[in-house]
Amino acid sequence: MDRFKGTNTYILSDELRQIVNAAIVLQRPLLLKGEPGTGKTQLAHTIAEDLGLRLLTWNIKSTSRASEGLYVYDTVQRLNDSRFHDKDVSDIKQYIRLGKLGEALASDNQVVLLIDEIDKADLEFPNDLLYELDQMSFDILETGQHFKARYRPIVIITSNSEKELPDAFLRRCLFHYIAFPDPAMMRRIANVHFPDLNHNLISQVIARFYFIRQKHDLKKRPSTSELLDWIQAVTAAGLNEEELNQRLPFLGVLLKMEEDLEKFAVN
Repeated sequence: MDRFKGTNTYILSDELRQIVNAAIVLQRPLLLKGEPGTGKTQLAHTIAEDLGLRLLTWNIKSTSRASEGLYVYDTVQRLNDSRFHDKDVSDIKQYIRLGKLGEALASDNQVVLLIDEIDKADLEFPNDLLYELDQMSFDILETGQHFKARYRPIVIITSNSEKELPDAFLRRCLFHYIAFPDPAMMRRIANVHFPDLNHNLISQVIARFYFIRQKHDLKKRPSTSELLDWIQAVTAAGLNEEELNQRLPFLGVLLKMEEDLEKFAVN
């Protein structure tokens, strides 16, 4: 239960490390939720790095279909080849393109599969994945090929809670909500990225960052990645903690909505 230990560049809680290891041992997908910028996607990269495994990323869109994650039969290319007599079109295998889930199941080695932002797809999408995620196998109907995973991939699924996911899908997953870092955790994250930064300046930047985030009527609160960008802007400008206490420079690095910027215009 301690295969995944994390890396020096990704600060994680004990609870998150434990649930990742539970997902590996139980061979279940791990569903991650949390505010944008809390490191859901980056966690899959960290798992792959720590375990020395290849990462496959399936970025979900509103038009994504579960079948495309397994494979796509390129009928258009076959038709063109037939028309121009460039190839022997009787070999259908050359027109089969494995998707990311298909690649993961057909791999000779264990991989980490990231299914990113699953809630962007339609409501039936998660249910359409259930059989393959359970059985870890699939068939290519056009060629009669059958693939069964030699090693079950470590499956990480992220959601921004844009849509509710089906109960049947949730039952097959382990779940973790990545809470937004508190100031102490955020300081650890900042220190990883800016180890040589002045102690007082880091403290002031983080204090001002949480002052902004705690304004309740913000349409889009700044995330960790935006804080790191802000630190870089502040240090590049040579600002000190006293100047930060008097004003909020480079607000456009943190706030991306006009209405939110207006709330701090007086500052």
